[in-house]
Amino acid sequence: MKSLFKIRTKIDWKIYNAVAIAVFVGVLAVWTILSESGLVSSIFLPSPGKVFTYFINVFSSGSIWGDIGISSYRIFMGFLIAVIIGVPLGILAGTFHFAEALIQPFTEFIRYMPVPAFVPLIMVWCGIGETAKIAVIFMGTLFQLIPMIADTVRAVPEDLLSAAYTLGAGRKTVIRRVILPAIAPRTMDTLRMMLGWAWTYLTVSELVAANSGLGYNILKAQRFLKTDSIFGGILIIGILGLLCDRLFVLANKKIFPWAEGGK
Repeated sequence: MKSLFKIRTKIDWKIYNAVAIAVFVGVLAVWTILSESGLVSSIFLPSPGKVFTYFINVFSSGSIWGDIGISSYRIFMGFLIAVIIGVPLGILAGTFHFAEALIQPFTEFIRYMPVPAFVPLIMVWCGIGETAKIAVIFMGTLFQLIPMIADTVRAVPEDLLSAAYTLGAGRKTVIRRVILPAIAPRTMDTLRMMLGWAWTYLTVSELVAANSGLGYNILKAQRFLKTDSIFGGILIIGILGLLCDRLFVLANKKIFPWAEGGK
């Protein structure tokens, strides 16, 4: 038992999985007790049975698949554009102090601004089509990504850089052969966390004159106090986000088997 609470000591994977499953079962049990006993009104907390019925209805009718597809597209495009722009900027900011002065202070300033406040401006700039929805996810992800990538670059040990210079490597070679390989595993972990941020901005992005998508369904259900639909939509987003997270973990272990990975 003491080994379970030793700092940074790994535990058996069976124990790990059992504890993780127990947490989900515990939350479900508390939810069931609160809703079925009448301690909390069904208007505020629908029973798991009602939410399960919602799942059966939307998946059997096929109505949810289109919403999953369009929401996944918006997430993918916003996240991809943020990665294409943010990763190189983060590498520059973490590698060169001049680039850090040029990029990071402004990025730190922007990233504390609430993305929902930009929605009216985004509608003016991008209209009310798909571009606006992708732009919301892009903005919510980009300015968090840049400083995290920069910090990953700064964490590369100076000994590696000094050894490369001692062996005659130039600036470009050090970046290509030392810094980029050194930051690759942690960059994958950072992208995994940023994808989580992207999913959290889905509902915000679908405030922009949407007529489809998981976030739109949640907002539509709110108008009619259909809390079973709200819970169902939230759970679908959570499940999709968890699947993406696990795919990132699997890819990281396959591509960088020597690196420390998450469970």
